[in-house]
Amino acid sequence: MLATTPHFDVLIVGAGISGIGMAAHMGTKAPHHTYCIVERRDNLGGTWDLFRYPGIRSDSDMHTLGFDFEPWRHEKSIADAPAILEYLDRIVDERGIRQHIRFGLKVISADFRHDDAKWHVEMEKADGSRTRVMANFLYLGAGYYDYDEAYDPGFDFGDFKGQIVHPQFWPEDLDYTDKRVVVIGSGATAVTIVPAMAEKAAHVTMLQRTPTWMFTRPAKDAIANFLRKILPEKLAYRITRFKNIKMQDFSFKLARDNPQKVKDALYKKIEAALGPDYDKAAFTPPYNPWEQRLCLVPDEDLFKAMKAGKAAVVTGHIARFEEGGVRLTSGEFLPADIVVTATGLKLAVAGKIAIHVDGEPVAFNQRFYYKGCMFSNLPNLAVVFGYLNASWTLRADINSDYVCRVLEHMRKTGAQIATPVLTPEAEAAITEDDVFDFSSGYIQRGKHIMPRNSISYPWRLNQEYVLDRKRMKDDPLLDGILTFTKAGANARSADEQLEAAE
Repeated sequence: MLATTPHFDVLIVGAGISGIGMAAHMGTKAPHHTYCIVERRDNLGGTWDLFRYPGIRSDSDMHTLGFDFEPWRHEKSIADAPAILEYLDRIVDERGIRQHIRFGLKVISADFRHDDAKWHVEMEKADGSRTRVMANFLYLGAGYYDYDEAYDPGFDFGDFKGQIVHPQFWPEDLDYTDKRVVVIGSGATAVTIVPAMAEKAAHVTMLQRTPTWMFTRPAKDAIANFLRKILPEKLAYRITRFKNIKMQDFSFKLARDNPQKVKDALYKKIEAALGPDYDKAAFTPPYNPWEQRLCLVPDEDLFKAMKAGKAAVVTGHIARFEEGGVRLTSGEFLPADIVVTATGLKLAVAGKIAIHVDGEPVAFNQRFYYKGCMFSNLPNLAVVFGYLNASWTLRADINSDYVCRVLEHMRKTGAQIATPVLTPEAEAAITEDDVFDFSSGYIQRGKHIMPRNSISYPWRLNQEYVLDRKRMKDDPLLDGILTFTKAGANARSADEQLEAAE
């Protein structure tokens, strides 16, 4: 333990896209506040450093997965993990953020105490020892899934003698050259791994229980690359970003309003890649497009591997694992030297940190989202949970901007505590909504731990970026809900407003 507990205005948890984005926004919009980023791993990047499986890449274009303040300069807009890490590394170095990052620190618990208006945070070092830090404001950029555990569907691998690998824990020394591989799963991870492994493997089979809607697009954005040649870099980036945001929004709404039209367009693209005799059933899910995220197939890589005879997509249920592969309930046998269980993630809330207020534990599934950023009656805490129907960073940017405005307001008025206050009477009047209108397995499995959601703003995690961006920017901070108070006995009173904030 240090003799004096370090103190920061803002403690940012996680040095991935969300945490780095918040630090960058603070540098220009809340420069008078001190901050520290704590990261449990030894490197920055979050998801993009954790996952090491073949082909790891974004399934969103980097003109929207990139930040609003930093143009994406690479030719490919569908980028691999090394390119994304290079982008993040450049930002932390050019903006002086790296010196504020402390690696190898896992946040265990955080207790907000009204008497001193501070978070008392306990962290664990790599050697298992504990250390503490205090902060006025806690910004959680720890992502949305469990870093320690992946989803386990409970397979009994029985007599299988080969290697079993989960994408979240990919072994560095895995040699799959000339090996037969079965990848179990049909989500974005499986769709990425199959063509990447097919380059070296003897053959790769994607075994899906149910199909997924897939769409193709070039990895390079021709319009973006053309604009970069004729316009200043930042202007070209803004135009491309605007174009892609509008396209994402249009495509999602079209899928919800006219699903058959979107299905026909997706089929047409797959037929163009695989030919008219392709197995349509293997690409026809039992749900409409955008009831789960669509899987991106950049440059038709999966379909090219299939046409070359290096990959196949099989729909079926596993009967058992045998010595040399996987037996399906249909009787079909899939030979395998390696089985990859791309069966999904496990949702986690607030980075699994034990959050308390004045010693009382906080159950997030009892709190309502406030503007998709904060939580009902939870002081000085913000979080990033990105969009399901658009790029994660879009929410990270607007939340960071909003929190910076909250911080600046507190600095100017002398406020120490910012709390979205929800009275019992107001809570009783709320009509609840599904926090996620998505049927994806990992979403459904984790719903019970997720915060509550209203049908209307502001007690809502919305899924419409264009509207969210406008409201987060234009709606007044002093909305009668976000309450600014000082430390001490009066801080707990919802109607104890600072005179300066009125």
